[in-house]
Amino acid sequence: MLARALRANFNKIIAVEKVAETPSGAIFSTFREALHGSHGDFTEGPIGRAVILLAVPMVLEMALESVFAVVDVFWVSRLGAASIAAVGLTESILALIYALAIGLAMAATAMVARRIGERDRERAACTAVQAIALGLFVALPLGALGAFLAPRLLALMGATPDVLRVGSRFTAVMLGGNVVIVLLFLINAIFRGAGDAAVAMRVLWIANAINLVLDPCLIFGWGPFPALGVTGAAVATTTGRGIAVVLQLVTLARGTGRLAVRREHLRLDPKTMVSLLRLSGSAIVQSLVGTASWIGLVRILASFGSAALAGYTIAIRIVIFALLPSWGMSNAAATLVGQNLGAKKPDRAARSVFLAGLYNMAFLGVVGIVFVAVPGALVGLFTQDPAIRPIATQGLRIIAAGFLFYAWGMVLVQAFNGAGDTWTPTVINLFVFWLWEIPLAYLLAVRAGFGPRGVFLAIAIAFSTLAVAGGVLFRRGKWKEKKV
Repeated sequence: MLARALRANFNKIIAVEKVAETPSGAIFSTFREALHGSHGDFTEGPIGRAVILLAVPMVLEMALESVFAVVDVFWVSRLGAASIAAVGLTESILALIYALAIGLAMAATAMVARRIGERDRERAACTAVQAIALGLFVALPLGALGAFLAPRLLALMGATPDVLRVGSRFTAVMLGGNVVIVLLFLINAIFRGAGDAAVAMRVLWIANAINLVLDPCLIFGWGPFPALGVTGAAVATTTGRGIAVVLQLVTLARGTGRLAVRREHLRLDPKTMVSLLRLSGSAIVQSLVGTASWIGLVRILASFGSAALAGYTIAIRIVIFALLPSWGMSNAAATLVGQNLGAKKPDRAARSVFLAGLYNMAFLGVVGIVFVAVPGALVGLFTQDPAIRPIATQGLRIIAAGFLFYAWGMVLVQAFNGAGDTWTPTVINLFVFWLWEIPLAYLLAVRAGFGPRGVFLAIAIAFSTLAVAGGVLFRRGKWKEKKV
């Protein structure tokens, strides 16, 4: 009875999209097609089905990406507060690398999706090559510099002597191997822009399987592996991501998906490179403004000691575990916007965003209820330390209060990016995260005496502000006129 009721409700939703003729079993076949990889045209047919075909593998892809962070903290938490704090501080430094990777990925997704919508696969393949080249130009020098300066960067972030002692090598490995982070993000963005979301998902399945096996082996020295402590987590994660990048490149070369990179594409194209640089420049600034704000928050929290920093790290890792699948839904909206604008269908692009936003709100709304209801059980999976657990539990409850708003806001922001309008979300991020969230966190945590709770309150308030600002600007519709 329940299954029939669910199918009936689904068919009612699809009927709104004028596809009442869809068979009752369509939901199951659609999910099956999404997991195997769809070869359909996302600029035609039911919008609801297009959202699901793209969103299911993208949500699973982002969920798997978040597994990297959660698995590392799960094992590292057995090593103590100093090791957890080292991971948290390093992730804050890596936020800058993630910002670069995400910025390049936004530009790649927008341009590849637009070319696919225009039915120009040759230019889409050329764009992919230029994007990968840009990623290498950025990541390689940063990796060398980051590995060399790792201890100094940790100290700059407020690391205590015990954190520096256990975490310097971890930071050096993570920063030195940042090229695999950049390329993993970037090439999966290329797959998503082309509509090959299932390929990106499968690549991360393999990467996570490797990380899951290697993490405890290298941290604790299981079997023939050396006991590297917290450094082992960095080696395991970098190895898993590195193998995933090799698989991505092989897939592009074989051309088994929607995009095939052949020998004639392996050259620098100045015109395409300039377009990518223009788009990625503003996208990188946007991402830097957004993700680097976490550095400011961590710096405020570091003044309250290692326990506060460790509690924040655990809470944020759990939050990211929930938010990354939502980014998958948002990425689906970005791909649909780009492809539909390329096909000269702006109204279909807008309807795709609306539907993806509703799905995302439903998902994160449920997650938020779980975080508010049983945060202690979730935190207990990572630590039983009486100094850390209350802080992490409190953080989950407070941040979850902004989930429903953020679900809508993140879809709108990615819709702008999918259209190639990367400056609008840049302005939004600058206001919400730098001119609002960080000063508010300082006032609440330090001046008002709320401590770590003040930082968590600022995050929840910023999430809500993002949704309001994004909604106002999206309704103006200027993103429909953006040329890429």
